[in-house]
Amino acid sequence: MESKTALAVVKKQKDNGIWGGNLLGLGPVAAQGIRDAGTIPQYRRLLQLEWPGGSRPFKLADRVLFRLLSRDEDPALHFEFQKSVKSDPDAEAWARGVIREAASAALAEAGYADDPRLRGAGHKIANAISQFLRSPLAEKPFIKAGKQIALHPEAHPPSWYSVAMLASMPNLQRERAGFTERLGHYLAQPAPRKSFVIQVGKRTVKPQHLLLGDPIEVDAKGLPKDPPLALLYIELLARMGALSWAPVAAKALARMLKDCDELGVWRPKNLRSQPKALNKISYHYYPLHLDAKTTEGREVDITFRLALIAKILGWTVDYG
Repeated sequence: MESKTALAVVKKQKDNGIWGGNLLGLGPVAAQGIRDAGTIPQYRRLLQLEWPGGSRPFKLADRVLFRLLSRDEDPALHFEFQKSVKSDPDAEAWARGVIREAASAALAEAGYADDPRLRGAGHKIANAISQFLRSPLAEKPFIKAGKQIALHPEAHPPSWYSVAMLASMPNLQRERAGFTERLGHYLAQPAPRKSFVIQVGKRTVKPQHLLLGDPIEVDAKGLPKDPPLALLYIELLARMGALSWAPVAAKALARMLKDCDELGVWRPKNLRSQPKALNKISYHYYPLHLDAKTTEGREVDITFRLALIAKILGWTVDYG
């Protein structure tokens, strides 16, 4: 689907396969010199926009993403973390870990689930999360760090990236059914609302990529406060067969489905603007249809996502 939206993404890619000079940026970050969304979010966005697989933008980016899974020690592969790692070598393992998870998610979504390189990375990531889920840290992952609350340095909870990777690797789910079930139950519990940091070498970072439970917040009526984030999370749980264990996610989905008309179109009352994404983690996912000038234009993305989730769940959609 060569839409204007997809073409705009393609035109921003450099000949070396990189977008925005960085990997993980979800938008401009002045402190890190990031001026635009990075390579992995843009790559995943092109996938969502159904840009032809095997075309030049993907071929260029695939070379970089597979290098990120390898043991290549080229400092340039740290991208936006280069300065941090150079000044503080203790930060390298963390940076490499986050980058590897994000690259794995992108490649899994691109259809490389059976590639030996991705399977190897996937098992390594799953091993680290499995060890965390089996440890006491799963229940008490925080420590005091001065005046702040920090994640325990040995805690390795799942992230948006690792969960997206697993959701797109059904064979890995089957091979590690016990782990997948434990992870599903962990992701179904309410996420802690307390603010925390992670210690990265000599500095602290506020994480936006980690998942310590269900991040969906709903209002008194059961409507999610961040619909794009809620739909992204619900879709990931659905792909893992874990949605039935997550009461908040299931409640949010049921409430949004109530606003669908007899034709399956999501039509809430008084929709004056397109629902806003409060968390940039859904950048690649929403919105795909940028024309929100009409009521129909504002309804497209949510309608599409609800229909896709229904299909993943195996529901038979009966209109009329």
